[in-house]
Amino acid sequence: MSSMVELREERLHPGAASEWAAAFQSSALAVRSSQLRTATLPEVGGVLDVATTTYSWSGHEERSAYYAALAADPLDHSGGQWVAERKSCLYVEPPLVADFGLHGLANAAPPEGASGGGGDAIYELRRYQLQLGYTTVPRFLELYAGGLPSKLAAPGTDPSSSLVTVLNTEVGSLNEVIELWRHGRGTVAMDQSRQAARSAAPWREAIGSIAALAVSFTTSIHRPLPSAPWQ
Repeated sequence: MSSMVELREERLHPGAASEWAAAFQSSALAVRSSQLRTATLPEVGGVLDVATTTYSWSGHEERSAYYAALAADPLDHSGGQWVAERKSCLYVEPPLVADFGLHGLANAAPPEGASGGGGDAIYELRRYQLQLGYTTVPRFLELYAGGLPSKLAAPGTDPSSSLVTVLNTEVGSLNEVIELWRHGRGTVAMDQSRQAARSAAPWREAIGSIAALAVSFTTSIHRPLPSAPWQ
């Protein structure tokens, strides 16, 4: 594996989100890590109070070294006070990320418009759990790539909406594919872009075929923490 993306989800005790966020902000190692990309809390779409962070690693050795150092950091020591459960899965970005010129998570620089705080931006996490089988993910990506150009170019798409990356599982719940979208104007942009995508016939056709491969599909809306490098 050349590079990988870690999606880390920490289920917090009810009402502990603000305390966790303050500890995260004060944790120099966590916030200043050049591998950290997004740090968000969900607003709707599933279990709330789940601190969600993404990291890009060059490999397992870099990841292991980071967490060894984090063990001496205040966030890691105090995290148990607020964290009820921790989950970590590893993903890779398929070739279509480069093929379509998506920003991707391997790129440390924030996406356009995502370097300043205080805005209305949200991240939309769209998760497909696919049927088991060696050919399922490749077939999904083939269908997805076939319909994606029409969705990205759909008239009426909000200009602040962008597909940041697509991920598929390497370690964790196998045959999961994730889309990560950023909507700079918040839910207004998300709704406008979704409506525009419905007019893209190739995209609708692709989704119709993808549905036959999927076991479940979920979406959730996340708000970036003020201390997150990507806003």
